[in-house]
Amino acid sequence: MRTDYERNLKQLQDKVLAMGSMVEKAIILSMDSMKNRDAALANKIIEDDAMINAKRFEIEEECVHLIATQAPMARDLRIIVAVLNIIIDLERIGDHAAGNAKITIMLGDEPPLKPLIDLPRMTEKTADMLHRALDAFVRRDAELARAITKEDDEVDALYDQIFRELLFFMAQDPKTVGRATRLIWAAHNMERSADRVTNICERVVFVVTGRQEEIAGKY
Repeated sequence: MRTDYERNLKQLQDKVLAMGSMVEKAIILSMDSMKNRDAALANKIIEDDAMINAKRFEIEEECVHLIATQAPMARDLRIIVAVLNIIIDLERIGDHAAGNAKITIMLGDEPPLKPLIDLPRMTEKTADMLHRALDAFVRRDAELARAITKEDDEVDALYDQIFRELLFFMAQDPKTVGRATRLIWAAHNMERSADRVTNICERVVFVVTGRQEEIAGKY
């Protein structure tokens, strides 16, 4: 029955939002762990990444089941295809968050080079973009999705600023190379996460318009 099918689609969407919430939390907590040098929290984020991966496989299996049993057409099929792409990007963002948690552990008790300011700003911006991208997916709001992709430039600018500043530290004192390099890795993880959010926004546009649109300036 169509009612059952629509309910299944709604449940599928709800599971994507649940996965998105898990990933958003991981992003935020990964930076908290780094700012506070909280190894216990970092280890928890790394452990919880397995739950994000499991959620991806659960959703993927449900998508395959719907395609196999319901033979969806047109827009319904676009929704399912979009979900299959979105959960891959969500899993990758979760991997980047876990990567930053690992960097926290690598930093250990080493004295900080400087107070973390721009890296938390990158993290907050990326988490906010992700939250609104998933909201755009639920609302089928292509214009919001397109607008969010433009904000990726802010994340890129912060990354460039962090990169230049840390290069300066390394040039001034070779003893800072290890710590600075790890922070560059962390900033790169957030920069790539924001790129993944633009991928999600592209999927929203695809669901609404039926057109594939590559967002310029992602890489």
